[in-house]
Amino acid sequence: MKIWLDGGLQDIDSARVSVLDHGLTVGDGVFETAKAVDGRAFALTRHLDRLARSARGLGLPEPDLDEVRRACAAVLDANPMALGRLRITYTGGLSPLGSDRGDHGPTLVVALGATKRRADSTAVITVPWTRNERGALTGLKTTSYAENVVALARAHEQGATEALFANTVGQLCEGTGSNVFVVLDGEIHTPPVASGCLAGITRALVVEWTGARETDLPLDVLERADEVFLTSSLRDVQAVHRVDARELGGTPGPVTAKAMRVFDERSGNDLDP
Repeated sequence: MKIWLDGGLQDIDSARVSVLDHGLTVGDGVFETAKAVDGRAFALTRHLDRLARSARGLGLPEPDLDEVRRACAAVLDANPMALGRLRITYTGGLSPLGSDRGDHGPTLVVALGATKRRADSTAVITVPWTRNERGALTGLKTTSYAENVVALARAHEQGATEALFANTVGQLCEGTGSNVFVVLDGEIHTPPVASGCLAGITRALVVEWTGARETDLPLDVLERADEVFLTSSLRDVQAVHRVDARELGGTPGPVTAKAMRVFDERSGNDLDP
């Protein structure tokens, strides 16, 4: 397996990042995860645009997106696989032990791992912790992910693959690594970015391709929604058959099934929409 690290391909077994890298010591970094299909990354332009936005939000130097594209292409060429998880990580680089950044410059890592197509439906839980819709990192895809690790571990303990958060005012927000949609009276709704959720790439495409509405939703909408589904780069559109103890019969429902078909067709026709 080959990865890209600071300017070139390296063997994954010998590649090294400093133990004083700010991404490790204080979580000062941003990242993107893209689906890779037969050696090509899906929606790479949108992912790179968001990588740059997240970097600006953290005050990191502007990433050289041409270099990131070259790195992605090199890693994909060096590791042929039918379906992969392409991970781009961009950190504050070698820095002092503390919150101040050093002057060594950022670290760029691009890696690829094999994955499998997700199941058509899954179970989710809600968790008691909240997303802060007014926090300094709100809307940024950063490597400060421990909150998601804790919530996802709880989901796995309860036989689910995702945990859903409310925000500080009790509105439905997002999952640990996904956006959430609900169907009410035949209409698709998803929380607006102002709720504190990440502006997901797949989320944006689903909104564009299905006409879904961005709506402020209370968390308890999950108790009465006709259908629920998740979106993310690796889930695409995935139906939810259980929320906590509530079973949703006939999953995927007709609206979700149509959204799944539309996404499969549109994404299959254009790998960089």
